[in-house]
Amino acid sequence: MTGRRRGLGLRARITLLTTGLVAAVSGLLLWLGWLLAGGVVASVPSLPEGSTVVVGGVRVRADQLAEALAENARERVLLAGSVAFVCVVVATALLAWVITGRVLRPLREVTATAQRLSVESLGARIGHRGARDEVAELADTFDAMLDRLQAAFSSQRQFVANASHELRTPLAVIRTELDVTLADPDADEAELRRMAEVVRSATLRAGELVEALLVLARTDGLGVNVTGPVDLSTVIAAAWRSARVEAESRGVRATFHESGARVAGDAALLERVAGNLLENAVRHNVDGGWIDVRTACGPQWTMLTVSSSGQVVESERVAELFEPFRRGGVDRTAHTGTGLGLSIVRAVARAHGGHVTAEPVPGGGLSVTVHLPSPP
Repeated sequence: MTGRRRGLGLRARITLLTTGLVAAVSGLLLWLGWLLAGGVVASVPSLPEGSTVVVGGVRVRADQLAEALAENARERVLLAGSVAFVCVVVATALLAWVITGRVLRPLREVTATAQRLSVESLGARIGHRGARDEVAELADTFDAMLDRLQAAFSSQRQFVANASHELRTPLAVIRTELDVTLADPDADEAELRRMAEVVRSATLRAGELVEALLVLARTDGLGVNVTGPVDLSTVIAAAWRSARVEAESRGVRATFHESGARVAGDAALLERVAGNLLENAVRHNVDGGWIDVRTACGPQWTMLTVSSSGQVVESERVAELFEPFRRGGVDRTAHTGTGLGLSIVRAVARAHGGHVTAEPVPGGGLSVTVHLPSPP
């Protein structure tokens, strides 16, 4: 781009085009007037032979009168027409330059705003207040695009900050344990084993977080390669095997109401959806609580609903649960899970062309429904 020369601007091109068209039309009219003037005066009454007439201060013989009158008329038309031609062309050029300047002013504002933009100044807007024409639509579209970009950058910054905080926590735990253990010259085998268990737990948590971040990055806003029909019963059964041990240890009972629902999609990602929902239902449940899993088929949507008992969730805070690093109605400082479970569920559902809804359960708990397009 730096090596390309900038040509005439749009304003100059429109002015030149308009002026050229008016000049061509004016020239054509002048030529037609010149022809008509000569033709009109070519027919004169007959005069006695040998008589003379004064035309424009010049004495002309009668047989040359028609030619003299035609030439005189053409000269007058040409003189007056030339003056009018110049005036019209100059006036057209000035008016075209001024009018196109006013019309194209929002485009210059768009360009100036775009040149000022950076990650730190995405708040700049054009704010066009002129007539509601095509240029105004362009300015409004540009402002709307900036709104989306600013929201995306803000969300990305917040996500990166939260991810950095989450990754810093297990790393800080590992470093602290290593420093404390290495600084103790009398550390015995039991102390070393305790330190190893803490480090192992911290590394597992960091690994889970990195894996969750990779899944979220792979699916958020992107499509998936549909591999074929997926039986939700099989997906749920595989996901429950991972969450069953913790559920049984806490006395959480699960009920499954399956209807043989099938969807078209990525089996691994859909298993991750079911796994995240079941893990959340167990992790944020109460001891001796319940989980209810249902599938349903419709003409347009196939639904997977996981409801569970648990803490009381306020209706106005349900939407926050789908934001990264939110855990069961608490903030990201909690120490269970990665805080990305429902974010991944939403991202995978969107990648399959579906969506997710959630609502509190009366008395405490949450019900999450994943809507996926029904297979043809």
